[in-house]
This record gives sequence, structure tokens and C-alpha cells, in this order.
Amino acid sequence: MGFLTGKTVIITGGGRATLSDGSCGSIGYGIATAFAKEGANLVLTGRNLQKLLDAKEELERLYGVKVLPLQADVSAGQDNEAVVQAVIDETVKTFGGIDVLINNAQASASGVTLAQHTTQQFDLAVYSGLYATFHYMKAAYPHLAKSKGSVINFASGAGLFGNFGQCAYAAAKEGIRGLSRVAATEWGKDGINVNVICPLAWTAQLENFQKAYPEAFAANVKMPPMGHYGDVEKEIGRVCVQLSHPDFKYLSGETLTLEGAMGLRP
Repeated sequence: MGFLTGKTVIITGGGRATLSDGSCGSIGYGIATAFAKEGANLVLTGRNLQKLLDAKEELERLYGVKVLPLQADVSAGQDNEAVVQAVIDETVKTFGGIDVLINNAQASASGVTLAQHTTQQFDLAVYSGLYATFHYMKAAYPHLAKSKGSVINFASGAGLFGNFGQCAYAAAKEGIRGLSRVAATEWGKDGINVNVICPLAWTAQLENFQKAYPEAFAANVKMPPMGHYGDVEKEIGRVCVQLSHPDFKYLSGETLTLEGAMGLRP
């Protein structure tokens, strides 16, 4: 078994999605696969219960790990603290603790210019991304302090580079970067590792973005010099696994810009 056998990992947005060719099209599921191969118990959250159940069936069947699917949606107009706390409580009840928290979930209305953005569209991005990350980090903190665990948050080149048509998404992701740096400063004394990944992977969401907003896609998304987009498991998921290793504690507070590393921007 892998070095994470017996450890518990929460992955938000962990449902199984597929590309038009039937292959895996979800960063969250790619991350889940990478951790499953290391023997970790998984808690997968998301809005679509069927995608979570599909992920559970496949991961348990292929890798022999335990997967707890929990439908959860952080959005405007509800008690989001209670929603997130229920996930944390059920995780601890089922597995006894939390070792890694990965805040991957994010919804947005990409392709809509700032002048055309509605308050509801802005709320969609900020609640599902920034607020969700805040609530999960706060609720998981005592358990992560006990395990001296890791937090891995997801930001984006949309904020780093000011992508056209992604104002709410960029704002949410830059907020996550700032929140993560503060947590790394405050939680270092507790032995909690906090990092941010800015990925570039070919996902179902990106595929849909290309179809719905071809001009915004062409302006923002460039093929990396290596000639391929990141693999959701082997290149994104494995980075998350490595950041969860005790030997990587010294990296706390870093932003790993996989987009830049792969040549999305100079």
C-alpha cells in the first residue's frame, strides 16, 4: 500500500466527470485517483450526488479504498457554515480525523465581461470558491492541527493574468490565494502545511468553456510548449499527493503555478 494508507483526505468537487471522448474530465476526480493509489480514505463532496456515487464505485472497486460521498453545496442564501460543518462531522465520525483538505470545487460564469456580469453570477463564483474554501479551512482546522496535516487550495491563472471574461472567477481565485498565504503564516506553528496550485488541465469544464465562448477561450487558453494540457491524475493529482508528504512541509505558503510552468504565459 502507499504512504497515505489509513489517512483521510477531503476533496471538494470530487465527482466523476467525463470528456466528450469518455475519458476522465474532472480535476477533483483525478486528484482522488492519485490519492486512492496511495491508499488514502477519501471524502468526496459536490453538488451532483450521482457523480459522487460514480466516483465511489470506481475508486473502491479499482483501489480497495473507502470512499464517503457527501452532497454539499456552498451558495448564497443558506447556512453555509452548517453545510460545511456537517461534512467535517461526518468525516470525523466515519474515519476518525482529517489529514488532508483539498479545496478544489468552483463554479463560475466564465466568458461574461465585467460590465455584463450580474450580482448573482459574481455570488456564484465567490460563494462556491472563496467562501467554501474559508468555511472548510475554518471547520477542519482543529482536526488538521491534531494530525499536523495539509491544506491544498486551488487558484488560477485567471487571477494571476487577468483573463478576459473571468472577473468573478478571477476575484474568487485571488481571494483564495490571499486566504491561503494568511493561513500558512498563522498555522505554521501548528504544523499545518498550506499551499496553492494554479493548474492547467483539459477538463469537461474547459471543454464546455471552449464550446460556449470560443473567443474568450482563444484569448485565454494557450497550448503549453510541451504540446499537451495537464493530466488530471498524473500531473495535477500527483502534485497534491507530493504536497501531502511530510518531507514537503517546508513548502508551506507557496503558490505552485502549473500553468506558468507549462508555458501558458511567459
